[in-house]
Amino acid sequence: MHIAHLEIANFRKLLSVRIDLADQTTLFVGANNSGKTSAMLALRRFLTKRGKTFEKHDLTLCHWAGINALGQAWINTEGTAPPDLQLDSWVPFLPVLDIWLNIAPNELHFVSKLVPKLDWTGGKLGVRLRLEPKDIPALHKEFTDAFANTQKIKAAMPAAAGESGAAPAPAPKLTLWPSSLMDFLERRLNAHFEIRAYTLDPDKLVEPTDAIAQPQKLIDGVEPIDGDPLAGLIRINEISAQRGFGEVHRGEDDEGVSTPGGLKLSDQVRDYYKRHLDPSEYPDPTDIGALQAVEEAQDAFDLKLTESFKEAFTEVETMGYPGITDPKPHVSTRLKPVDGLNHQAAISFQVDVVKGDGGIVPVLRLPEGNNGLGYQNLISMIFRLMSFRAAWMRVGKASKGPDAGQLEPLHLVLVEEPEAHLHAQVQQVFIKKAYEVLRAHEDLGENSALCTQLVVSTHSSHVAHETPYSCLRYFRRLPAGMNKVQIPTSVVINLTNAFGEESETKRFVTRYLRAQHADVFFADALILVEGSAERMFLPNFIARDYARVNQGYVSMLEVGGSHAHRLKPLINLLGITTLIITDLDAQSGEAVQPKVGENQVTNNDTLKSWWPQKTKIDELLDPDVNKVLKQTALHEVRVAYQTPIEVVWPEGTSTQTAIPYTFEDALAFTNMKFFSELDGIGLVAKFREAIANSANVGETGTKFFQALRKGVKAEFALNVLGAEGFEKLAVPSYIADGLAWLNGQLEKKQIEVLSTDLGSDK
Repeated sequence: MHIAHLEIANFRKLLSVRIDLADQTTLFVGANNSGKTSAMLALRRFLTKRGKTFEKHDLTLCHWAGINALGQAWINTEGTAPPDLQLDSWVPFLPVLDIWLNIAPNELHFVSKLVPKLDWTGGKLGVRLRLEPKDIPALHKEFTDAFANTQKIKAAMPAAAGESGAAPAPAPKLTLWPSSLMDFLERRLNAHFEIRAYTLDPDKLVEPTDAIAQPQKLIDGVEPIDGDPLAGLIRINEISAQRGFGEVHRGEDDEGVSTPGGLKLSDQVRDYYKRHLDPSEYPDPTDIGALQAVEEAQDAFDLKLTESFKEAFTEVETMGYPGITDPKPHVSTRLKPVDGLNHQAAISFQVDVVKGDGGIVPVLRLPEGNNGLGYQNLISMIFRLMSFRAAWMRVGKASKGPDAGQLEPLHLVLVEEPEAHLHAQVQQVFIKKAYEVLRAHEDLGENSALCTQLVVSTHSSHVAHETPYSCLRYFRRLPAGMNKVQIPTSVVINLTNAFGEESETKRFVTRYLRAQHADVFFADALILVEGSAERMFLPNFIARDYARVNQGYVSMLEVGGSHAHRLKPLINLLGITTLIITDLDAQSGEAVQPKVGENQVTNNDTLKSWWPQKTKIDELLDPDVNKVLKQTALHEVRVAYQTPIEVVWPEGTSTQTAIPYTFEDALAFTNMKFFSELDGIGLVAKFREAIANSANVGETGTKFFQALRKGVKAEFALNVLGAEGFEKLAVPSYIADGLAWLNGQLEKKQIEVLSTDLGSDK
């Protein structure tokens, strides 16, 4: 048994999404504010807290007007018509979580309450959890009474007096609760709403349309399931992002029991001991020695206390109490084994000490709080995963307690942002080992009858780097106005089949991103560059001239022009705005200097097969060629390659036209005076000599081309980066145009999102 799909609807910015879960580890990735937190929060609200912690902003913003309209209709009935108290009126607005399970035929006894048909023998099985009004007439009465009370108060307010003969002064502003039904629910949502469960029909499960889930409609009049349909079926634990290291406070553990802290390792060790190791709970022969030691210590302590308080009690007796017939005071202790762990220093860390000459090595220990936050986080998370596993498998004393019944066949563990405070390498180790920790029990391992599924949300490219594509779920933001929705929403993309079946493209992209970075999954935009020189120069150009690009989360990947097009399936699936900075790669049988009218063609696969899908150099250099590929209203791709440059000859004022071959000569043609005076060796020297010994730009371009065929471009880039006056270099026009376009795209996205920011819906 395992969870195949989750469908979330009407919860924050998740208007209607499907999340496919991998058999083992599923990773939520996406740019900031893309809905990852909303998804984890939905699972927490529906599964771990069972509807007790919902709040007004959990209802998707675009539904607020509809809910307020229901309230307004209740207020405006004025006795002329009965109010609409039907659940159907609320259904389009209610938060929903559909859980679709894959059930084997031999697991039917676990899901008997969920079976929709008598002839169902296994496969997909669904249950809907929906937050809905408990008692609509009671909700109607309390709301209308409260609203009527506000109207009475307003009517009783004295009118503001104005000066004689003048218009009345405006009444002072006063906002009374509730002003609308949504305002009422801000305080009374959890009092009037609860989660109810319904069975779903596997035959009506359909695939999402354009990444938008299509949850099935329930049959009219369908009754909810009695009780909790997931009880005894799924065990759920979570590690939230707010772990509060360095703080001492009280919280609530994953079983709903109040515990001291629950975050520090000392708190977790104490809790683990109470549940699984405490010899006073369900003792067995191995606990006798420990219990005897505790009792002996208690007797000795009691004797000492009696002697210590004897004088004090004797003094009290001089006051007339206790008398002959009164009970006598007595001091005694009640020691519990867990009391020895009930202090902040229960866990400490031993410090290695170098032994002095002939001296004794001292044992030095530091309290838990003195350890680095990264180690605290790592140790705490791993220990909590171990505790989750032990509680599920009823380890130790838990096997004899009231919960020691049938094991749940499915263990779902939610971990939010594990990267907090962790170094990059430790992040990678954690995501690789977390699932193994959850399965490290003799009865688990490869046992398919007991399934563990780990769901992790992250902002870390290092965590994503270690996770296969088949386990990534990409959350993509949609601005207000997309799909006729007035607010920003999100969709979820399953990257399992991003490249279809096993192919050369899939192998290349997988290996390439493992060798580079996985931060493309968290970026607002992407820049693909041709070579290392562009990769080194562009951040400087962007920081100086393109403020919005510099402020945004823009990922830059170095990939040759002959390979950039292989990223096309991934970029299209992610729907990420992309600028491709590449080279013309002119050819006429072999690589040649670009010229118009020479029947040259490009050898660049990106320009040929991706965009603008042209082969002839003359077509690519046409001023009217469209360099922007518009995929959707949200997703555009632009190519930038060398175009003719009007070159000002050093020490002159006249201009000549040059067509660069690559980035390096485009930079030189754009900054002729700088390169004519630049000291250096290699390509720098050859460029300087070419400018000095040429009669015109055409001759210079030929010499640049010849030098570039044999020169070391990385050495050239390093020489230029370290040169005086580098910060004043002009950006080659083809790159400047591309960055200006990207700057505008990011500004447009920002306006589209911010102009419709109606609340804290994330």
